[in-house]
Amino acid sequence: MQHHIKNKLYHVEVLPPKQNTEKLDADLILFAEKYNRVMESGYCACITDNAMGLLAFQGHEIIEELNLPVNSEQVVIHLNTFHTKKNLHEILDTCKSKKIKYLLVISGDGSDRLPKLQPSDIGAVGVESVTSVELLKYIKQEYPGIFVLGVAFNPYEPPEHEFAKLKRKFDAGAEFVITQPIIEKNEIVDELLEKYPNIDVVVEAWMSKKLYLLSDAVGYEIPEDTLFNPIETLGMLHKIYPKCGVYLSLLGFKTQYHLLQDIWV
Repeated sequence: MQHHIKNKLYHVEVLPPKQNTEKLDADLILFAEKYNRVMESGYCACITDNAMGLLAFQGHEIIEELNLPVNSEQVVIHLNTFHTKKNLHEILDTCKSKKIKYLLVISGDGSDRLPKLQPSDIGAVGVESVTSVELLKYIKQEYPGIFVLGVAFNPYEPPEHEFAKLKRKFDAGAEFVITQPIIEKNEIVDELLEKYPNIDVVVEAWMSKKLYLLSDAVGYEIPEDTLFNPIETLGMLHKIYPKCGVYLSLLGFKTQYHLLQDIWV
């Protein structure tokens, strides 16, 4: 991950098509166009896993089905706990065979339509449910030395709780961190960087002007009249956190993507 930071490789979020789409062919073409554009730019494509609990196609299966190119430094697959054990291994085995080494391991957003790993599926004892911590341990055990595992960090949760959880994630094998979206200097992110100066941290930049969606993502209300320019904010985050990588969520490929080359310089 340090390679990404030193070489200024943006992490660009790419959402797979929803399972209930009525225009699958068009959505697959659009996914491929975005993915290939990220590859050609030398950035890193970050493919979500049923984001917001909405059933979607898996990144690994689209890459395989469309025979998309893979550079091991340019793909991050998100992986949550809402899978069967069989499907989990299908994802991990495909990533291994495709030499996709970066995984962002998260507990994830569930729904009634999504199965969830059970502790007995992965040999977890003393817990009632599987979280990212148990999933990290399992991947480390079953695929030693294969993957570089990252985790999420939420600076909007009570700090004592979030830092305790983060320590458990590090103990389970996490090697890098991606934060929830921030739009300004954040004292909890500052504390994270101070506590763990040797851990690679990627801060998430919110690229949509729809602040109500950000409110939903971070769990607190952001007034709609808040002045917010995503591109200007992105430039500001680079200045505030020059030693961090940057993850771009909800990036406008038509309106914003071409501006990126002039921001992180």
